Order: sequence, then structure tokens, then C-alpha cells
Amino acid sequence: MTRGDRIGHPFRDPGLLQQALTHRSAGAPHNERLEFLGDSIVNLIVAEALFARWPKADEGALTRARAALVCEGALAAMARTLELGQRLTLGPGEMKSGGHRRDSILADAFEAVVAAIYLDAGFEACRARVLPWFDAPMAAVPVGKPEKDPKTRLQEWLQARQKPLPVYELVSETGDDHARHFRVRCRLTDPDVTTEGEGSSRRLAEQQAAAAAIEQLDSK
Repeated sequence: MTRGDRIGHPFRDPGLLQQALTHRSAGAPHNERLEFLGDSIVNLIVAEALFARWPKADEGALTRARAALVCEGALAAMARTLELGQRLTLGPGEMKSGGHRRDSILADAFEAVVAAIYLDAGFEACRARVLPWFDAPMAAVPVGKPEKDPKTRLQEWLQARQKPLPVYELVSETGDDHARHFRVRCRLTDPDVTTEGEGSSRRLAEQQAAAAAIEQLDSK
């Protein structure tokens, strides 16, 4: 059996861990399929924990809390805590560009590792190993009142004033397939506000643009 340094799971099949830590730039077998499975497992583990922890929270509060806990940045932070970055197998291009530090790659690796534990030992063992990693982040979220994401806050601000909803436009999409960079424009017609945001995914760029729009509205 092989034990990951900080992962803490004794893998009966070390090949699962090796695959989970192999980026597609390094060739097959890589971790994309494991990342797909791990995404669902992480969401289930966190949703189940929030459901039990907050018995009076409504669906909206639970959904926002889960989104905050399993977003790319949060999972990348956990990957850094587990020191996954230095253990990743990357292709030469990713190694040169610092792929072991990139949030998207780290978050995917985290989800792949979760899937590897699940396949190696089953759901109960996976949940027992993974859930403690979320204890501190979960405790930091105000009970039943997690902060809403910028897009939700902007939409609610406009709806409360019976204003038209924002329109998000993709301005540019650049970079290689494994390192995409998105630029998005957020347009409001009433009041007249236009902002832009950038990120490693279109969703992150839209959130940044929405946050900039809220900042402008608050200053008016």
C-alpha cells in the first residue's frame, strides 16, 4: 500500500493516485476522467454536510454555501494544503509555464484525488477522509448566511429596483487549451454601467465584471 504524504489515504492501487496527479499535458492515462467523477463526489460530500449542519437553512443558502466551498479557488487552496502541486506530473510546456501553481490545474487534481480515493476504498472511506478537509472552510461560512456571489448580488440589486438585468458579453478568449484566459463585458442599461472582468474561465470573468459593476453602483 502507498500512502500519500498529506492525503493520508493508504492506496491499495497506487496507480489511481498516480493517474489523479497526471495532467493531460503529460499524456495518457491522465486525470480528466477522475476529475469528472471527483467533481460530483465533492459536491455530494459538501452538500450532505451542509444539509446536516444547517437544518434551518433554505435551498438558496445551502446552494450558495456549497458554491463558495467547492469553487475553483477554494479547491485549489486545499490542493496547496495537501501539497499536490509539487507532486503533479506535467508536460514540458506546463512545467515551464508554472502549471503546478495554476488554480484550475490544482482544483482539477484535487477532485481527481477524491475520485481516486473513492474508487480505491468506496464512498464511506472517501467521505471520512475528505470531509475533515472542509471543516475549517465550512466553519468560516456564516451559518445560513453565506455571502452571495457578485452575479447574484447584482441581479438582486437590479430586480429590487425593477431594472433590466445585465448582459454579459465575451470580449476575448485567448491562450492554449490548458491555459485559457477569458475577458467578459457586463452591460447595464439602467443605470448605464459597463464593466469588464478577466479570469481562467468565463464564469470567473463574469463574476469579476459583476463585482466591478456593484462597486460602481455603490459609489453612485
